[in-house]
Amino acid sequence: MTSIVEALVPGGKANPGPPLGPALGPLGVNIKEVVEKINEKTRDYNGMQVPVKVIVDDKKNVEIEVGTPPTASLIMKELGIQKGSGNAGSEVVGNLNISQVAKIARMKKEDVLSYDLKATMKEVIGTCVPMGVTVEGVKAKDSQKALDQGKFDDLLAGEEW
Repeated sequence: MTSIVEALVPGGKANPGPPLGPALGPLGVNIKEVVEKINEKTRDYNGMQVPVKVIVDDKKNVEIEVGTPPTASLIMKELGIQKGSGNAGSEVVGNLNISQVAKIARMKKEDVLSYDLKATMKEVIGTCVPMGVTVEGVKAKDSQKALDQGKFDDLLAGEEW
């Protein structure tokens, strides 16, 4: 029988304590090794909560699947802020440039329903609206319209999907 343990862990800083240790202990796997593998796989998400799925089969083989942090967490990390605005309509807490939006969109590639970079970027920009984050110095909704109108096509020409 396969057992699955799902947990939110701090990127690159998981430890054998709760929630992982108590859940993995009864499965008879080397908790220290599992935690080291998780930390290795989540190192890029340092400072963010990362969803992790640990799959243990009958023969004690361990597979680790790492999810992507929420889009809002990626935006806050990119801006170096702790939280979004409490008054999104009147208070701006940061500004992303279009390259940063594309970077976040690529990170979310596996977790979104969009088929291309532009559509995923619109989703990321949509998350900026309630957070009080502007994009290229304008309100997030306006930058979505500009993206639709092709105003950033030159900047995105070199971006990979």
